[in-house]
Amino acid sequence: MRRVRPGAAASRYGAAASRGGSGNAVARPAGEERTLTSVAAGDRFEGERPEDLPRLWHVTLSVSGEEAPLKEVRRALQQLAHDHPFLLTSRYANDHAEIRYWEEARDLHDAAAVALRLWGEHRQTAGLPPWEIVGLEVIDRQTYHQRIAEGYGPPPASPVGVHPY
Repeated sequence: MRRVRPGAAASRYGAAASRGGSGNAVARPAGEERTLTSVAAGDRFEGERPEDLPRLWHVTLSVSGEEAPLKEVRRALQQLAHDHPFLLTSRYANDHAEIRYWEEARDLHDAAAVALRLWGEHRQTAGLPPWEIVGLEVIDRQTYHQRIAEGYGPPPASPVGVHPY
């Protein structure tokens, strides 16, 4: 017996309506494929404003805590970089680390929320030390490049990778 959430249509195509679809799906014979349509680069949905589109944010996350063996810290940061290739660079010591990367998000709040979850969510899988987040900087791409051009802020992440302080 197939279970259906209360209020959801029991048919295969009616379920789309309960997930925000139109509910007007046309039933197709088994095996018939749906025609896909293409969207040109830069096209927007009706009513979509530029501020609704994702932007790039430069994130610097600082963590610190009790001392841990340098080899373990390096291995954990390398694992995090392997699991998430968006990481630009990580610098570390035996009691603190800094991670820099680009995040794509709708606004600063979304980028900051993702950054604040990064360390805790990957502590087990990457074997990260039980350190706490002690600093977070999230700036938009324009501000990042303006700072670099004016000689402020850290230089662009090069070399990319995991490095000791």
